[in-house]
Amino acid sequence: MGLTIAQKIIKEHLVSGEMIPGKEVALKIDQTLTQDATGTMAYLEFETMGVPRVRTELSVAYIDHNTLQSGFENADDHRFIQSMAKKHGLYFSRPGNGICHQVHLERFGKPGKTLIGSDSHTPTGGGIGMLAMGAGGLDVAVAMGGGAYYITMPKMYKVNLTGKLRDFVTAKDVSLEILRILSVKGGVGAIIEWGGEGVKTLSVPERATITNMGTELGATTSIFPSDEITKAFLEAEGRAEDYVELKSDDDAVYDKIIDINLSTLKPMIACPHSPDNVVEVSSLKGTKVDQVCIGSCTNSSLLDMLKVAALLKGKTLRPEVSLSISPGSKQVLSILADCGALSDILASGARVLECACGPCIGMGFSPNSGGVSLRTFNRNFEGRSGTADGQVYLVSPETAVAAALTGEITDPMLLGTMPKVTMPEKFKIDDSAVIPPASIEDAKDIEILRGPNIKPFPDSKPLGDSLNVPLVLKVGDNITTDHIMPAGAKILPYRSNIPHLSQYCFGVCDKTFPERAKAAGESIIVGGNNYGQGSSREHAALVPLYLGVRAVITKSFARIHAANLINAGIVPLTFENPDDYDKLSQDDNLSIDNIYAGLDSGKLILKNNASGVEIPLVCSFTERQKAILKAGGLLKYVGMGNL
Repeated sequence: MGLTIAQKIIKEHLVSGEMIPGKEVALKIDQTLTQDATGTMAYLEFETMGVPRVRTELSVAYIDHNTLQSGFENADDHRFIQSMAKKHGLYFSRPGNGICHQVHLERFGKPGKTLIGSDSHTPTGGGIGMLAMGAGGLDVAVAMGGGAYYITMPKMYKVNLTGKLRDFVTAKDVSLEILRILSVKGGVGAIIEWGGEGVKTLSVPERATITNMGTELGATTSIFPSDEITKAFLEAEGRAEDYVELKSDDDAVYDKIIDINLSTLKPMIACPHSPDNVVEVSSLKGTKVDQVCIGSCTNSSLLDMLKVAALLKGKTLRPEVSLSISPGSKQVLSILADCGALSDILASGARVLECACGPCIGMGFSPNSGGVSLRTFNRNFEGRSGTADGQVYLVSPETAVAAALTGEITDPMLLGTMPKVTMPEKFKIDDSAVIPPASIEDAKDIEILRGPNIKPFPDSKPLGDSLNVPLVLKVGDNITTDHIMPAGAKILPYRSNIPHLSQYCFGVCDKTFPERAKAAGESIIVGGNNYGQGSSREHAALVPLYLGVRAVITKSFARIHAANLINAGIVPLTFENPDDYDKLSQDDNLSIDNIYAGLDSGKLILKNNASGVEIPLVCSFTERQKAILKAGGLLKYVGMGNL
């Protein structure tokens, strides 16, 4: 039996385990990346491990999230990360150099390599044939220290593409179509491979848009072949030597196959407040628009920006619409400036923002009260924009421009003829904003720069054999990491200060949660389906840990969040019978006995002491995960010599 692309990479990097879906495998990691919203904590964790220098082929620390600085906090984090990078062997991408996924694709990504990053959209690297996965910061720290990365061996899904995209129909529309088909939890436990003849019609930036959005499916990652298209991209980046061909075997077997005809696709739009709430753009014709944002790691490539500039050339925005443009990297911005496209963008009345994540994470450019905002981003979770009642829609750059020019949701195919856009054969290369690490000898004398907002990793204690605690919070389905630990300009600067951050935990759901959790001392949280979807931020586990949460019981978990809970020493458990969710109420006193035996058997009994009802729970932990939980989390487990 032949192998898929992902299976070939996994086989080459397999440290331990069997490549059987559902079984745990340990993978050697070639590259890592961090960004500053998660990076400070990751480097504190790495420092605690006592490893003097990273042991990967390449590790890069990016500054792209917290680039608005209204106080000392973000600046202190940047200085800390830069000094850690210089001392411990990482490359450091300065603020303004660009969004981690765009820059990594341009300058560092290599087909056939493994990459994990402390950002859930790390699968962007699958656009050039990397096995690229989002992970919690602690998992990234362990990989930097030379440890393996553990995942459950995924199933293999294939999307067969036929035909060719028409003008004004884009890779973003492909992403929204697959979300419409599968939903935000339809990719859980799977790697999605994109193939078929239609793949040959998609450039690397278009492929990267699709793999980026694969995160919203809950997939482990997404991947494209590495072919002549990949080769041309790497040659244009001056990295021809990094090219290797990658393709699946003809007799590779897939667990699911989905067919999409690119020729028949139409412009799509995701309505508030979920990326899978997808309809055709034409169905919302006439909806008034207040704001448009173009950028993010999904749609900030040079190709996207050149198309936007061409559509805006000689035109003016509607006066009631504000438009922001965020190029994905300094490389993109520089080429736009050199070719005159930047002038066309500015002349339209658009605002050009820094090469950073910006509005995508609520870091500036929030919509007005109740405002309709069309964004080329990957998430439209409630409140993520920074405006609690903002109505955020996800669209392609072409649909975004159409709305900016008309003042309402408009099918971009009504704009007329799509201007011809020509990509340069060679990109402008300037790596001056990437600072290499110090030599091993010089690193000894480098001081780590710390600020008063940087607090230690929250302490945990070993898991006991029983729990008798209150149900301090009960929430519903599709609770995102933005619900658990919000982003935004007011909160992000405190990502390195867990005690301060804790006061915002679950603020979207219940503002009283932090106070009640602290008063309880120890507690349990109960949730519905797909709990913890969204960002890879481990803060969504570390803050509940700090507030005394010992277990989370749900109908189902998102992959990365479940791993982060285990790493934090919090037990993720699921209902054997999902309907038992209804037998629990907030503030009920709950107990679980014989936990150690239950971890081994995969079955535990939850007793609702308020009603006397006993509820069966299930779990499936590897021996390693059991040891981590019993130790009180991954950092303590590593501290026992288990790197």
